[in-house]
Amino acid sequence: MTDQAARTTVEADVLEREVIDENLLRRLLQRAGRGLAAPALEALELMLDPGTPSAARLTMLAALSYLLMPTDLIPDLLPVAGFSDDLVALTAMVGLWSNHVTPAIRMRARRKLDRWFPLAH
Repeated sequence: MTDQAARTTVEADVLEREVIDENLLRRLLQRAGRGLAAPALEALELMLDPGTPSAARLTMLAALSYLLMPTDLIPDLLPVAGFSDDLVALTAMVGLWSNHVTPAIRMRARRKLDRWFPLAH
């Protein structure tokens, strides 16, 4: 491997299933509701999937972390401009999501969603 290749290669175990507190996540998503839980679980499964490139996993994790942080680069209290930095993070997430989500990832997220939010018949 060349020096340049060694410097540009990103290898990281960004997130592992053993690190996730599913009970905490479940309580949080139950407050949010099924509509918000579905994409959140897809994003989580995308980050946990070993087939997702490390760089994409790291970017998703960084964007999610930024969105959840109480302080922002541009305070949300400023009209319009305050949410522009959040929009950049969301745009990065959606781009990665659409490029890397697979039917298997969607199926795993859907199974978990149905377990956590059983549909009333």
